[in-house]
Amino acid sequence: MSISRHFVLAAGGTGGHMIPAHAVAEELMARGHHVALVTDERGAKIPGIFDHAPDNRAQVHVMPAGRMTKNPSSWPGALKAILAGRAMARRLNETFRPTAVVGFGGYPAMPALLGALADGIPTAIHEQNAVLGRVNRLLAGRVDAIATAYPNVERLKDGYAGKVHLIGNPVREEVKQLREEDFPALTDESVFRVLVIGGSQGATILSSVVPEGLSMLPVALRRRLQVTQQCRAEDIDRVRKTYAEMEIPADLATYFNDVPEKLGWSHLVIARAGASTLAELTCAGRPAILIPLPSAMDDHQTANAREMTEAGGARTIPQARFTAVELAKQMQKMALEPGALLNAAKRARGCGRPHAARDMADLLESIGTAPILNDPVRVGPTPTTLNLQGVPA
Repeated sequence: MSISRHFVLAAGGTGGHMIPAHAVAEELMARGHHVALVTDERGAKIPGIFDHAPDNRAQVHVMPAGRMTKNPSSWPGALKAILAGRAMARRLNETFRPTAVVGFGGYPAMPALLGALADGIPTAIHEQNAVLGRVNRLLAGRVDAIATAYPNVERLKDGYAGKVHLIGNPVREEVKQLREEDFPALTDESVFRVLVIGGSQGATILSSVVPEGLSMLPVALRRRLQVTQQCRAEDIDRVRKTYAEMEIPADLATYFNDVPEKLGWSHLVIARAGASTLAELTCAGRPAILIPLPSAMDDHQTANAREMTEAGGARTIPQARFTAVELAKQMQKMALEPGALLNAAKRARGCGRPHAARDMADLLESIGTAPILNDPVRVGPTPTTLNLQGVPA
């Protein structure tokens, strides 16, 4: 039987940081623990994240987090915000008394981890990408445990090997359930379902290249296509018109809140190579054509795609070579060669780590040794939001 404890999860304000934090929070709360999330304004507003926690036991705290850019003139303001966030995190530690604090990357995680280190609270970081992120690089030497999503992580020093744990990247329960389902049946006559997801950054190139590439497919394959595609708002009308002219059924939207469902019936996914996307593809076992975002810090999306591509579950096309002709060529290899898609799906599935949330919760329980806490006054019955208002640095 699990002992009820308190944990602080700190994550940057993007889905790549927040989705794994949310999955781990749900696992911890299912074990009877209490959770507080530290993030920024963006993270607190992501739909479906920390807004339906079981029993409303998740506290949400919005704290300042300065971003250290390459411009030295931004450093004083960033440092002031980091110190203010650290002071705020230490006040949270006094009232919430966490067993452990874990950071999921991004600048909003830094103040919470600095506050925990100052207060002698056990700490861990989780790295979703195949390249150690900037904040995690700064704190890796001081934390008690480092959880990774890939067996090989660039910029992770060899001297840290003793505290590194291969966990995987936690995914939503709806995605984990797809692992128990068969790959969607596909014959020479059935509908061929393609899912195109580009994220908030860089999706315009997918909107430009994918429709043209699909138009170059053999007629027999093109007539079987059914496309579901995420587009930026400024692109969606143009893309809709293009698919209509090609007579290809297409469901287009700027945001899909039911990605697991769409992933479940997809035969092929065309996507960026963000950490959460890769985790969901490999957990569900869905073949993909990946176009890493070249502007991603340290080119980490190219590194993310490497494991799945080398295993045979995906084909990676660098953006510089991502043309309609190249896309059509790669799609034909995957769609027309007998058994190619099913084989790729199996190989993608072999890269999945579906128990990442469970294993991360196990790790956090193992490093936390604080006294048992069940004080309802400290926990609070509903989520709370704290904002910085005149907090001294």
